[in-house]
Amino acid sequence: MKPKILVTREVFSEALDFLGQHFDVTPNQGDAPMSPEALAKALADKNGALITLTEKIDAALLAQCPKLKAVCNIAVGFNNIDLNACQAHGVMATNTPGVLEDSTADFTWALILATARRVTEAEQYLRAGKWSGWKLKQFLGVDVHHATLGILGMGRVGQAVARRARGFEMTVLYHNSHRLSAEVEKSCHAAYVSLDELLARADILTVHTPYSPATHHLLGTTQFAKMKPNAILINAARGGVVDDAALITALKQGVLAGAGLDVFENEPALHADFLKLTNVVLTPHIASSSEATRRRMAMLAAENLVAALTTGKPPNLLHPPA
Repeated sequence: MKPKILVTREVFSEALDFLGQHFDVTPNQGDAPMSPEALAKALADKNGALITLTEKIDAALLAQCPKLKAVCNIAVGFNNIDLNACQAHGVMATNTPGVLEDSTADFTWALILATARRVTEAEQYLRAGKWSGWKLKQFLGVDVHHATLGILGMGRVGQAVARRARGFEMTVLYHNSHRLSAEVEKSCHAAYVSLDELLARADILTVHTPYSPATHHLLGTTQFAKMKPNAILINAARGGVVDDAALITALKQGVLAGAGLDVFENEPALHADFLKLTNVVLTPHIASSSEATRRRMAMLAAENLVAALTTGKPPNLLHPPA
């Protein structure tokens, strides 16, 4: 008898076909998000699960799923998974690193350019029929070329963003939990600075740190006050790293010139005041959403699940074996 698995959200057919070769699969191609109660019920008799960021895996759920041996996230981030609880219950947890960095870096640049040059604001103005002709001071933005790019979090995505800055002849500064090797700094043409110096010098500050209790509200009122008043903030990392309410106040008061955001606290229930602002670009958590990248993410998660339930050694295990 094949092990039973649950696929919690819609995935590509090739991933389902691959999983079907190894498991008795319960899919959710209707893509309806599951409540915690529905998820626990669906997992009660399952050996494994292919999950997304919308499913919370914690001790309360795992206590109701005695047969569960592996949860494989279709994401690099894993703040939806309590790793300590997984280890205590003997459940392997994995993620999908190494496949979405370039797509996310590309999208970060889309946010940088759209925010700096007020692209979405100008498009909305045009679509509303308000454009009456060329004006010298119409939608004045800030230049990206030759500006100082500050990168907060210099992992794979941050490094990919830094490498793309060469085409704009930017000065690249970064702050990270640890300083990178001289070789990596050279390849990225980036210099390590303190957080305070990063905030003070960056014309564009882009966030690429994972979310955890240690990074909760890493950027808030105090940090925004240290930034240039014409600076812009970009967040394509995780909601919660930035204090959204404090950011809204900073944008309203001109403490910052603008922001480009792909992630939010309590998403999808973003703070309603964001929608009232003209100096913010908003996208619905799609930084990695190229078709090729999302297909590879789903397949890598499926490969992790097959390895977990057949060999007990998935390639992207997030915690030591129980």
